[in-house]
Amino acid sequence: MTATTGGAPGVRPAGYARVRVGGGRGTFLLHRRAALVAVGLAVALGAVCVAYLSVGESFVPPSEVLRVLLGRESSQELVVGTLRLPRMVVGLLVGLAFGVAGGLIQTVARNPLASPDIIGVSQGASALTVGAMTFGITSFSVLPYLSVAGGVAAAALVYVFAWRGGLHATRFVLIGIGFAIALRSVTTLFLTKGDYLVAQQAQVWMTGSLNGRGWDSAAPLGWVLLAAAPAVAWAAYAQRTVSMDDDTATALGVRLGRVRLGLVALGVVLASVATGAAGPVDFVALLAPQIARRMTRTAQIPLLCSALLGAVIVVLADLLARRLLSPTELPVGVLTAAVGAPYLIWLLVRGRSIRGGAVGTGTGGKA
Repeated sequence: MTATTGGAPGVRPAGYARVRVGGGRGTFLLHRRAALVAVGLAVALGAVCVAYLSVGESFVPPSEVLRVLLGRESSQELVVGTLRLPRMVVGLLVGLAFGVAGGLIQTVARNPLASPDIIGVSQGASALTVGAMTFGITSFSVLPYLSVAGGVAAAALVYVFAWRGGLHATRFVLIGIGFAIALRSVTTLFLTKGDYLVAQQAQVWMTGSLNGRGWDSAAPLGWVLLAAAPAVAWAAYAQRTVSMDDDTATALGVRLGRVRLGLVALGVVLASVATGAAGPVDFVALLAPQIARRMTRTAQIPLLCSALLGAVIVVLADLLARRLLSPTELPVGVLTAAVGAPYLIWLLVRGRSIRGGAVGTGTGGKA
């Protein structure tokens, strides 16, 4: 949700409401449309979660689902509370993390194509995780930490190679794509060198899957998101300065290098932790921020709406993955890729048409 702090009186921007807190001692501006979209997405997420817990090999009435969620005695406690709820919570947290991560990275790169699965973060997590599997490390208690380490290392390399006295958005994305291709080749090498059964397990993990995920996967991700909440609040405020042109931000005393590094680091950590919990669930971090921005019509990507939309996408995709080819369960990443790949193609085609129109009218800018 887009908010602007400030206590001094002044002209209120169109579309914003001034909200007073602390008995009127402080105020902040709240974007009305973003607030309404956030409420709508929260309601949609609640409905999708109830549907997720209701639909399966056996149908559970929503009333019984609510009884279990409220801690009341129910005959469906095993099905809802033990079998379905932990997996759904993992999917919800993964979607939240990817939604915020994609929004932060796209804000810094100023490019809708920039997301963890495009610029090499997910590929770095995959390479180190699959490499560990190849050498016999298959414990789900260890693999998430290796995924985080791989994602952070890949992002650090991209950042270092893209830095030339500053972080240029286009160079950042292009170098990230190059690293993504190279790391994908390394992952393929590990798959060909490893044991056949381990390679099969790694292939399932690489598509992004919530199969078999429980509270042991949800707890670390939940604690990371809780600990990162203050940083995310800071990031929502810092987005405004990063979205300015460099000269204006510098004139206002903003240390752009540090702010951008902080936003990227936070996004990479969230994406890496989510990848460790469920594998690289592709295109969620690409889709959620841009759709949220179009829904809210805000100048910056609304992080709260992006997070909620990411959660809706993952939970709904996993519900469809469980039921479309029942009793066979598809990895959730298959469904998100089926939607995200056409969207990526649309972004590329749209970008080309816009550049072509600019050149044709003589309004094109610096490439």
